[in-house]
Amino acid sequence: MSADQIVLDDAEAIARRAADFLLEQALAAKDVFRVALSGGSTPKRLYALMADPDYAARFPWGRVQFFFGDDRFVPADSPDSNRGMVQSILFSHVPAPVDAIFPMPDQGDPDAAAWAYEASLKTAYGAEALEPDRPLFDVVFLGLGENGHTASLFPRQPVLEERTRWVAPCVPDDAPHTRLTLTYPAIASSRFVLFLVTGASKAEVYARVRAGDPAEPASHITSEGRIEWFVDAAAAGEVVS
Repeated sequence: MSADQIVLDDAEAIARRAADFLLEQALAAKDVFRVALSGGSTPKRLYALMADPDYAARFPWGRVQFFFGDDRFVPADSPDSNRGMVQSILFSHVPAPVDAIFPMPDQGDPDAAAWAYEASLKTAYGAEALEPDRPLFDVVFLGLGENGHTASLFPRQPVLEERTRWVAPCVPDDAPHTRLTLTYPAIASSRFVLFLVTGASKAEVYARVRAGDPAEPASHITSEGRIEWFVDAAAAGEVVS
C-alpha cells in the first residue's frame, strides 16, 4: 500500500479533482465498478458535479454500483441522512439504476441492520470472505473529522477492534445518532481510498494522522491498493501558488 498527498487550492478544486478521478477510473473498468460514498460538505460538491448534465452524460452509470461508507441510523428524509443527501443532490438527477444503489438500512435494530448490509455486500462481491487479490471496492471515499474519526469509526468505540465483520454499528460518545459503518477490513478491501479533507480546522488532526498517530482512528485505514489524500491548502497548512 502507498499513500499520496495532493494539495489543492480549496474545496471546489478537491471536488473537481475527485470527480475527474472517479470518471477516469469508472471508464477504465472492465467489469462492475463499486464505489463507497461518504457524507460531509466536500462530497456534497462532488455529487453536485457528478449530477451536472455534461458529466452525467459521460459517466457509465449502468455498470457502477454505489454503496455507503457509513450513515446515521435515521430516516432517509432526515437532514442528517447521508442517503437522503446523496439522493437529493445526485441520484435524483442521473440515470443510475435503482438496483445499483445500496443505501444502508435505517429501521429496526442497528446490529441486525449492519448484518443485513453486510449480506448485501457479500452478494455483490460474490463471496462470504474477502480475498486479498480481489478488492470489494474500486473506490472508497472518506472524510476526516476533527476528532480523528473517518466513516463512522469514532474514537474509543468497540468498532475500532472489529476485524471480522464488514459492517458494524457505532454509538459515538461525542456525536449524535447511532451509526452504521464499514469496518477497517471492508475499507481495506479497495483499489483506492480517497480522503477528501478541507479547512484549517482539520490541519492539526490531519498532521497527526499523516504522522501515523495511533490515537486517531483514521491513522489505521489501509488499502490493498492506494490511499490518496486530496487536501486543501488550509488543511495541509500550505500555500498553493
